[in-house]
Amino acid sequence: MSAVRPDPRTARTRARLGRALLEECAERPLAEVSVAALVRRAGVGRATFYLHYTDLEALAVDACADIVREAVDALHAWRGTPDPVNPPPALTAFFEDIAPHAALYRELLRPGGSGPLGLVLHQDLRARSRTERALAGAPEPDLVASAVAATFAGVLADWLHGLVEATPAEIAHRVWRLLVNLHRTPLP
Repeated sequence: MSAVRPDPRTARTRARLGRALLEECAERPLAEVSVAALVRRAGVGRATFYLHYTDLEALAVDACADIVREAVDALHAWRGTPDPVNPPPALTAFFEDIAPHAALYRELLRPGGSGPLGLVLHQDLRARSRTERALAGAPEPDLVASAVAATFAGVLADWLHGLVEATPAEIAHRVWRLLVNLHRTPLP
């Protein structure tokens, strides 16, 4: 039985729409972006847009979810015993890369980590953290995975909304120390 391969045309079209959305949102808030302007910038037809997405928020969540998955990878970009002080370089790079698109992320990720992008981030990070803890035989994989996901999503959202003041490098260090300590917390 062979795996179904994704259609490369679909991937290219979604990537074009995602890039166009990021470019549009660099100029105006998501609420002011029109499908007409977006498809014109992407060089696709309106029907093509609706073939792939129900609305602009669905496209925004999809486009930003790739960056969210980069965050999940960044948090797990180490092997062996993690350095408790210095985050993986990929985590710092994640915060630096997301800063230019902060306005879009603020629309999708509300303070505290809720919102459509917060849900995707929480689910992906919780699943990855739980799997890694279970494979390592660490105690309470469900509890710690939930705590890690909630902490990261909440701090990321609050940083994007200006509730936590820090440069990208500073927030990467702070988040890393929090998460390392969550993993170290003795549990009964």
